[in-house]
Amino acid sequence: MKKTFIVAGSVIAGLVVAYFIIANVSQRMAKYIEPDVVEVDSSEFKAPPPPKILYGIIVDSMTVEEGVIKRNENLSEILSRYNISPQTMAEIGNLPRDSFNVRRLQSRKPYTIIHENDSLKTAKAFIYHPNPIDFMMLKFDDNVKVYVGKNKVDTIREVAIGIIETSLYNSILEAGGSPMLVNELADVYAWEIDFFGLQKGDAFKVIYERFEVNGQDASMGKIIGSWFRHEGKPHYAVQYDQGEGNEYFDEEGKSLRKTFLKAPLRFSRISSRFSRSRLHPVLKIRRPHTGVDYAAPRGTPVVAVGDGTVIMAAYKGGGGNSVKVKHNGNYTTGYLHLSRYGKGIKRGVKVTQGQVIGYVGSTGLATGPHLDFRFWKNGKAVDPLKIDPPSANPIKEDHWAPYSKVMKVMVTELDNIYVKELDSIL
Repeated sequence: MKKTFIVAGSVIAGLVVAYFIIANVSQRMAKYIEPDVVEVDSSEFKAPPPPKILYGIIVDSMTVEEGVIKRNENLSEILSRYNISPQTMAEIGNLPRDSFNVRRLQSRKPYTIIHENDSLKTAKAFIYHPNPIDFMMLKFDDNVKVYVGKNKVDTIREVAIGIIETSLYNSILEAGGSPMLVNELADVYAWEIDFFGLQKGDAFKVIYERFEVNGQDASMGKIIGSWFRHEGKPHYAVQYDQGEGNEYFDEEGKSLRKTFLKAPLRFSRISSRFSRSRLHPVLKIRRPHTGVDYAAPRGTPVVAVGDGTVIMAAYKGGGGNSVKVKHNGNYTTGYLHLSRYGKGIKRGVKVTQGQVIGYVGSTGLATGPHLDFRFWKNGKAVDPLKIDPPSANPIKEDHWAPYSKVMKVMVTELDNIYVKELDSIL
């Protein structure tokens, strides 16, 4: 029996020794055995995409709707469809008008609604777009908050070139420009070129800025520089700010802005010129016509050609509704046959160049709607088309060096715009 216990003890001791020997060998061998490498596809663990944010609101779980304000539709009607209570509408109505005025919302203007994605469609925000760039937002949290902002605007540099065949308007549109570009170019040369006297073959090159929002055309910026050939003479215009805002100057630094505009209205035709003996279209007798008749649609705005004071705004016989403006000690202008007067126009009122003083009509002795424009120098009638007023605010001496650099670069750029069709007139 004793012998059996001894044998058993020896076996157990042997097993314990064997275990430690095997464990020790395993630890040593582990240094030389590379573990299995498990490759994992990292694409399975990509970070989640960032939340979609619109007007500062996370809209991943929201619905975004676009709409257009209908005629005679008000904000209350729109928001009532999106679970906005009358109490909240009253709060909107009490907002300061300089922050959000519901009465200024215009029909045919777009808006955006961000609302909950459920059956109630509770609005979280209403965004009104008065134009493609600006927006006004009502955000509905515990109370109504107003935010005003601008969309991200991209500035695109464009070039428009063309030759006058029928009118400046048609030529610019054919060149890919917009009606706004027509008006801008007319404003640049309003003191320099009589657009009623454009001739077939006159030509232009314009470098200008255009704005885009989200790839969509938003509006037109300023004309940077332009070249206009009229009656065989080139007219350069270079934009420059000498501390008084952007203006346009020629190669010699003279401002294209003059004391008087070339004409008191835009884009029509001259139906009758200054004459000492003209057959009157109504009276059928010859008499002097000391003005220029501009045929234009009834209601076309008529502007003052220069700063001055209204010395007469009344019905005057054959001239019908008429306005007279005294500009200084030497010059006076007259505007006849108006259908009505501009807002606030009466005797003694001061007016500024370009201000609307009336609208084209056919009052008095007239066969159709037109403006009879008159010009007096020292009390004597003169031909308005022959007035050559002095330039205002030329480049100042301390601005000549920087302007000269800008001007030379722009003139070179304009000259390098090659148009085959212009070869015959250059």
